[in-house]
Amino acid sequence: MSPNLEVMRPRLSWQPTRYLPHMERAIILSSLAASGTDFNLQRLTELAAELGIPAADLLVVAGHPVPAELLPPKRDARVVRQFAYHVSYCDHLRLAALEAFVRSLPRVATPEPLVKPAWPGRRPAETRFAAVLGALIRNRGFGIGELPFMGLSHSTLHSMVWRWDPSPHRRQQLSAVAGPLGWTLPDLFAVADEPYSEELRPMLHCHHLGRVFAAAVPLTIAQLIESSEKADQLSVREDYGVWQPVSQGFAEECPDFP
Repeated sequence: MSPNLEVMRPRLSWQPTRYLPHMERAIILSSLAASGTDFNLQRLTELAAELGIPAADLLVVAGHPVPAELLPPKRDARVVRQFAYHVSYCDHLRLAALEAFVRSLPRVATPEPLVKPAWPGRRPAETRFAAVLGALIRNRGFGIGELPFMGLSHSTLHSMVWRWDPSPHRRQQLSAVAGPLGWTLPDLFAVADEPYSEELRPMLHCHHLGRVFAAAVPLTIAQLIESSEKADQLSVREDYGVWQPVSQGFAEECPDFP
């Protein structure tokens, strides 16, 4: 166990980590990104529950392979894209209702063999955080083309999961992708080893959108279609049959940011 995490152990014994201040969470996540291979699967799964982060995601951060049972079943890219699109029209109240609906659906044993979803980018990752970011997207069964509109071009997203090099645009890019992945900004910035500031805000979507995508990981194709229909009922969105991304999102209304 790394020294930083050892220091945190007394706190973890009495207080759920998800309620710890950002700085303390950042220490844990940064330490996992640096030396997470020192932990076994059981401990990482326990820590994921304490942090309120999907186990598959924490395994990725710690540099461990993700077991097939934590990955989504076989996906239809068109259905996944429509699901992400329809969900993005729900505001916070409706996202909470939709997440509850998704979690209420029965977990169905899929007849398709569980295989690792395809890498979302055009090229394999060449830097540590690019590999982490691509795996987080893959954990949800998304490719770059299935992600909801985030204010970033597809070429930028492909670049982000290929190489993560120093750039003045990194904070803006992290602020765009954190929400659809269900990660808070402080947590994702800690894993990316980027300085976080309280003044930063999500660009279009906050982590409440991504919570629905994370909850939907076990769903079958039929259940994704059912959930898309439920999202339309909740958002009262009119379907014009063409791609019309949410232009502003609902990040400004997020209760996490006063």
